[in-house]
Amino acid sequence: MSGVKQRAVSLDLARGFMLLLITLAHAPLYLYGAEPGMLQRVAGASFFDQIVNLFGILLIDNRARAMFAVLLGYGIVLAFQSQISRGFSGKEALAILRRRSWVLILFGIALAVLIGGQDIFMAYGIAILLVGWLLPRSNRALIRTFIIVTACYAVVIPILWGFNMQDIGSYSFPPEFAATDTYLSYTLERLFTFPITPVLIHLMFPVLPPVLLGMWIAKFRLLTNPELRLKTLYFIASIGLSVSLAGALPLTFVGTGWQPPLFTVGILYGIHILTGFAGGLAYAALFGIIGAKLTQPGRYTFTLTALGKRSLTFYVWNEAILVLLLSPVALDLGGRTSNGTATLIALGVWGLSVLLAAMMEKRNRNGPLEVLLRRLVYRRS
Repeated sequence: MSGVKQRAVSLDLARGFMLLLITLAHAPLYLYGAEPGMLQRVAGASFFDQIVNLFGILLIDNRARAMFAVLLGYGIVLAFQSQISRGFSGKEALAILRRRSWVLILFGIALAVLIGGQDIFMAYGIAILLVGWLLPRSNRALIRTFIIVTACYAVVIPILWGFNMQDIGSYSFPPEFAATDTYLSYTLERLFTFPITPVLIHLMFPVLPPVLLGMWIAKFRLLTNPELRLKTLYFIASIGLSVSLAGALPLTFVGTGWQPPLFTVGILYGIHILTGFAGGLAYAALFGIIGAKLTQPGRYTFTLTALGKRSLTFYVWNEAILVLLLSPVALDLGGRTSNGTATLIALGVWGLSVLLAAMMEKRNRNGPLEVLLRRLVYRRS
């Protein structure tokens, strides 16, 4: 029973916190009316805005996505092992996992096209399809694949982003929305462009390396039985955070007295993305440590783990609320909101999801998307 409790605390706390990071990362993408700033972040109109941007670049951007990918990799190993323990063969367990991948992809299409949110389900569903063959293989095969995949990305990503920033012609990304967008026009646009989204994510914002890292730590049960691996978790957290901060720091100087060429900024952004893998792994390790230390979870732990248990449902919920509040197709706050205010809105959106998840937990209600996922994946003959 102890192992089960620790697993629930570590994994669900991490998933609940991950939703906060992702909501904070996505809110600035809707601020089409603000002055362009650095990459996806708009310029800071106040000291608070500038602090938000600084912390965003150092701790959130390209780190929240990596943490999601690490937890996904960990989760698919647990799902595979669970099926094996229930008497399924390796082939049958992989077939179930592939069905799960396709359902995630369908959820992602609905999120991107019908809701207009920032989708990562399609990319992660494809990632599971690409790495699932490693589940019955040895750790050596997993490590070898990680080294090869990461080495390829390490060479390609900075160069790709160098040329991409030159093509953009600015330090900032173009806004995702325009003031003239309507729900119909944006939906029709997404209907034609959604197949490109997961391809671009895998090409420009790679998720395979952190997924493989999550699979690797799952083989050693670092989050399932964290109390047995505390020294390892402390080591991963300290090294990972150091690498993550070192890779993010150069971007904080761009535009503040330093005006490097666009190609250089692209290379720095590529490094920012690559070192985000270490950041995502470190965040997961930190919650392994927290889970090992919590002997009597209290109220705040209860609410955050309730959210983590329903992370699929509340990821979509948070994205939908951000679209409703900030996009020009709905309430249009993004056309007249600063980065700092958008961060406060994101905190409020996440806080509301925590309260709703806690209410569902008290009533023993699962997340509706989790229920739907299980019904579609675990077909009964």
